[in-house]
Amino acid sequence: MSDRIHLLLLTALALGCADGRAGDSQVPEAFAHAGGISDAEFAELVERLSEPGGYFDTDNLISNETSYLHVVGKLHELSVSGGAYIGVGPDQNFSYMKEIRPEIAFIVDIRRDNLLQHLMFKAMFELADNRIEYLCLLFARPLPEDVGVFRKQPAQSLVDYIDSTTPSADLREEVMARVASTVAAFALPLTDQDVNTVRRFHSTFIDEGLGLRFRSHGRRPNRHYPTYRQLLLETDLAGRQANYLAEEASFQYLKQMQERNLVIPVVGDLAGDHALVAVGGEISKRGKVISAFYTSNVEYYLVQDRSFHKYAHAVGRLPYDSASVIIRSFFAARYAYQHPQAVPGYHSVQLLQQMATFIDDYEADRYRSYLELVSLNAIDLK
Repeated sequence: MSDRIHLLLLTALALGCADGRAGDSQVPEAFAHAGGISDAEFAELVERLSEPGGYFDTDNLISNETSYLHVVGKLHELSVSGGAYIGVGPDQNFSYMKEIRPEIAFIVDIRRDNLLQHLMFKAMFELADNRIEYLCLLFARPLPEDVGVFRKQPAQSLVDYIDSTTPSADLREEVMARVASTVAAFALPLTDQDVNTVRRFHSTFIDEGLGLRFRSHGRRPNRHYPTYRQLLLETDLAGRQANYLAEEASFQYLKQMQERNLVIPVVGDLAGDHALVAVGGEISKRGKVISAFYTSNVEYYLVQDRSFHKYAHAVGRLPYDSASVIIRSFFAARYAYQHPQAVPGYHSVQLLQQMATFIDDYEADRYRSYLELVSLNAIDLK
């Protein structure tokens, strides 16, 4: 890598690239003037809402749900927007958020590692002025000389650029140190081990590049799991690319959410005694209701652990209205069952259900099995 390109990256990360910034702020005017949360309040919320971390046997650095965008069209049709968003897992949440445009978001996950990964994403959103800078930070790639050109480019152009570059040892260390130091500077009480975990996650993204896949511990890798490249280029059911990095305006909305501390990672078991109910209380205190609750396939494990009833009771205490929805995923490989909403070529199925319907069905004792949960009263996405 030339000294000039190296200098371009370091300068852009430190000061922002003027060419890339011009015209990027395609954010609704009402949101542009909305208030945020102070650094101190952000840290207090994370600590107060969280509970002790638990174990899950995956690294979960990226999603394994190729179908994750299949609910997008129906979310728009149902006018699911604004309010508060709750989700689990890594950055697939950002793609739902950019479609729904919530005013505040909470990412609740049993693994403390997920909180640390979201702090890494937060740091990158705050350091990067645009999508290509974000990806160059994530994968420690040199910035292109014509950063501004990428502002209006499709996602494929970003992918092609990242694929055409490689990280040098010097750049790798510079970028990892910058992101780690930004995370360490947040008001949260992080240990050296926490910061080292962030560096380990970042190192994995750099080493694997766009070929990174979801991994489980103690289980064989599943060849059907998508790569980061596939997830970035994935489409909704109408064939529209809808990942959060597909267009600049979405990135800018999320960047402002992160800079205003409105994406709050929380450590918590969805069937635990504290976190989910506490998040619901915080949403109510702010006078909002939930627009969407993304659960991935966590409910499968809650059924297996016989803690589903605790989770369902907690959901019933959340602030919701007739427009509030649950987004969940289903993996049919565990069952001799073809879900009616399965899309050929996809090994996961994305599902949508009204939150009020879920609560009514649970209270009527209609969920005698996990298969009934994923098949009963799911909204038709087509």
